[in-house]
Amino acid sequence: MKNNVMERIEHIQNEIQFSGTVFVRDKESIYADVSYGYSNRAEQLHNEAGTRYGIASGCKLFTAIAICQLVGEGKITFDTKVTEFLSFDFPHFDEHITVHHLLTHTSGVPDYFDEEIMDDFEELWIENPMYHLRRLEDFLPLFQNEHMKYIPGERFHYNNAGFILLGLIVEKASGLSFKEYIQQRVFEKTEMTDSGYFALDSLPRKTAIGYIDNEDGTWKTNAYSIPVQGGSDGGAFVTCKEMAKLWDALLNFQLLNKELTERLLTSHAKEEDGDYYGYGVWIEKNDNSVVKYHVMGYDPGVSFHSAYYPERDIRLVVCSNGSSGAFKVMDGIEKELELIGSL
Repeated sequence: MKNNVMERIEHIQNEIQFSGTVFVRDKESIYADVSYGYSNRAEQLHNEAGTRYGIASGCKLFTAIAICQLVGEGKITFDTKVTEFLSFDFPHFDEHITVHHLLTHTSGVPDYFDEEIMDDFEELWIENPMYHLRRLEDFLPLFQNEHMKYIPGERFHYNNAGFILLGLIVEKASGLSFKEYIQQRVFEKTEMTDSGYFALDSLPRKTAIGYIDNEDGTWKTNAYSIPVQGGSDGGAFVTCKEMAKLWDALLNFQLLNKELTERLLTSHAKEEDGDYYGYGVWIEKNDNSVVKYHVMGYDPGVSFHSAYYPERDIRLVVCSNGSSGAFKVMDGIEKELELIGSL
C-alpha cells in the first residue's frame, strides 16, 4: 500500500515539480512522509519533515475551536449578537448577526477580499500596505464601513472578514490576544510545539518561504503579497505531522467535549453546488455518510490541504510553499487509496 501511494506522489511531483511535504497515516501505519523542493531557494535549503509551512485559511479551524471552547466555558454563546458584543463601530451591519452566522459563512458581512469581485489577493495591498496588518483590528478599516451583502442566514458565502470578527470575539471573551489564545489553548494542548502565527519579517528557523512562480520561469517570494502576520482568518504556520496531531486532538475530545466537537463537525451550511460546511471545516458527504472532513488554504506562495477520512481513520496533510500543487497531490493520493480499497 505504501509503495502504491509513494509511486503516485512521485509521479505527480515529477509532473508539476511540487514543493512541500506530504504526510499520510492511519493509527497504525504511515503511508507517506516525504518532502520535495526548497524551503529557501536562494540558499538551496531543502524542505523536510520538520519544515513549518504557512497554511493560509486552513487555520480557520483553529478559530472555530477557540470559539467553541469559549462557548463551553459560558463566556459567549453561538447566538451572541456580534455588534452587541464587540465595541467597534459597524454602521451598516445587521444587528442580528450571530457567532453562528460568522462560523458558517452565512453572516452577510462585507468581506475585505470578496472572491465574487476580486481574483488577485495582491491587489489588496496597493492601497493598504500589508506590513501594517499585525493585529486583528488592523483589518477592520478594510470592511467595517461597507454595506451588508445579504441578510444574515440567507445563504453561504465564504468570508474572511467574518473570521476576523470571530478572532476579535475570542480576544474580548478571553482577555488574551488571538495569537496568545491559540498558542496556549490549542497548540500547547495538542503539543504542536513548532506551530505558530509568525510574522513574515521574523520567521523562525526551518520555516518555508512562500514562492510565486511566473510563467517565464522567474519567481519572487510572497513577502509583499500577504499580510505580514496572520490571524483568525488565516496565516498560521504548522508542520505536517503537527497538523495530523490536531486532527487526533480534536477527534479524541482533547480540545472540546463530545457535544461541542460534534457540533463543530456537523453540517450547518452548504456551498452552492459544493461541499457542506461545519464550523471552520469543510465536510464532503456521500448520501448521508461523511466521506471526509477537510480544511484548505491558498495564498500567493501557499497551498495547503488536510483531511480526515472517518471510514478508514486516515489523516492526510499536504503543505506547499508554492501557490498551487497541494490539491493535485491530495487528489492523486485519494484516487490511489480508492484503487486499493482503503477509501
